[in-house]
Amino acid sequence: MRNLDLTPLYRASVGFDRLADLMDRALTADVAAPTYPPYNIEKTGENSYRISIAVAGFSADDLNVEMRDGAVIVSARKADEDERRTYLHRGIATRAFERRFTLADHVRVEGASHVDGMLHVDLLREVPEALKPRRIEIAKDVRAVTRLDA
Repeated sequence: MRNLDLTPLYRASVGFDRLADLMDRALTADVAAPTYPPYNIEKTGENSYRISIAVAGFSADDLNVEMRDGAVIVSARKADEDERRTYLHRGIATRAFERRFTLADHVRVEGASHVDGMLHVDLLREVPEALKPRRIEIAKDVRAVTRLDA
């Protein structure tokens, strides 16, 4: 069993509460993590990302994308239309699934599209002006400079 002490992190930082949750999820993740359906995560720009999921056999109506609790949740459930068909070989998996992708702060879903058997979820990181770096001007104490010169 792994035991990770994050106390030193909290001594020198403020507001990293979600980091502890993220580390806990990563360390206690099931070893047999689901591999269906396959997906890619790519960086498409300085502040933009795309999650592409192979969803062959699913229509756009079968898919659901939602943002909840700081995560994008993609799920699919195929309608029971296959009962009318008789398969000699069935190699295309259309079983129901749910994939969860945890998002960093200030990342939002910009949109989703379903093209050629791929579901694309576009993400955008919008850092608020208050969190962007800014230069702080240092005021010079005129009295202190005068005393040193005297």
